[in-house]
Amino acid sequence: TTTTTTTTTRRTTTRGRASRCVTRASATTAPATLKRGVVTGQDMIDVLNHAREHGYAIPAVNCTMSPVINACLEAAKKANAPMIVQFSNGGGHFMAGKGLDNKDQQAAVRGCVAGALMVRELADAYGVPVILHTDHCAKNLLPWFDGLLEANEKYFAQHGEPLFSSHMLDLSEEPIEENLEICKEYLTRMKKINCFLEMEIGITGGEEDGVDNSDVAPEDLYSKPEEIYQVYEALQPIAPDFYSIAAAFGNVHGVYSPGNVKLTPKILKNAQAYVKDKTGSASDKPIYFVFHGGSGSSPEEIAEAVSYGVIKMNIDTDTQWSFWEGTRAYEAKNHAYLQGQIGNPEGEQKPNKKYYDPRAWVRASEQATVDRLLGAYKDLGAIGACAK
Repeated sequence: TTTTTTTTTRRTTTRGRASRCVTRASATTAPATLKRGVVTGQDMIDVLNHAREHGYAIPAVNCTMSPVINACLEAAKKANAPMIVQFSNGGGHFMAGKGLDNKDQQAAVRGCVAGALMVRELADAYGVPVILHTDHCAKNLLPWFDGLLEANEKYFAQHGEPLFSSHMLDLSEEPIEENLEICKEYLTRMKKINCFLEMEIGITGGEEDGVDNSDVAPEDLYSKPEEIYQVYEALQPIAPDFYSIAAAFGNVHGVYSPGNVKLTPKILKNAQAYVKDKTGSASDKPIYFVFHGGSGSSPEEIAEAVSYGVIKMNIDTDTQWSFWEGTRAYEAKNHAYLQGQIGNPEGEQKPNKKYYDPRAWVRASEQATVDRLLGAYKDLGAIGACAK
């Protein structure tokens, strides 16, 4: 084994594979060229720093099946920008097949691993950086998180990098002290394999993937700068700048008309200033922020949040709708050809196979989702990001 050291990273060799072990994740400047394909460790940090420096955020899409993954990668290629492919617990189970028993979260683990392996096989062909991530993991789902880390550790032993780029712990419903203690414990384990942590402080309202926070107290929808600094104090010594914070600033899961979600992005601005003042950081944006519950937000609100250090925005509700909208529009256009296997306006004996072939109508859903994601890339200021 050989090791060389620089000011920010060291490169070690693990079973013949090069691995970048992060010693200080937040570089002052991002490299001119970003690695293509799945990125982990310092390569992932390079992407996040690139987004922060160039004033854009990366869409993170909850994927439940291979066509959604395909749409994500296609949109990223068209936008020439990074993409975050992520799986929720329920999405992982669906990837594995709902016919499988999810005892001890094993089906959810297997589905997420299968999805990650698919992305790893394809991402490089699309020519853009791809971050592999898993979404909200509440306390009752920690066995799922444990199974994912075991898969990462196994992959790391073989390839010198984790299978996933990052994972999210969402312990926002627990007391902040417990939230931070559990995050510290897991980040210590994750840092050993260069796996990045996203955590949540405060609560994102609304409902997503079976988690319903519709009745949460209004004050819990807004994080305080002091709380965000508590996260910094807890996690920074373990893995400097190797974590992100999903802070609450009025964001809500689900679908709402613009104006019905009372976002306060300045919470993020104030928190960045507070942490900078407390730490003497050279950066005006020392925290990587994540935007959950963006449905119903105006482009102006999204742009404001990005300007305060948001480098990732989750998209789920809108892509669920776009996928359905693609199928609905396809059926409406080809209705007369979808009423039986044989017989259509062109003749009673004319076959309809090419119309009801799943590849036809699923492709329509992929294309509708690509279009929606290109709109997201525009809102996030990320069109052409890889050329910046």
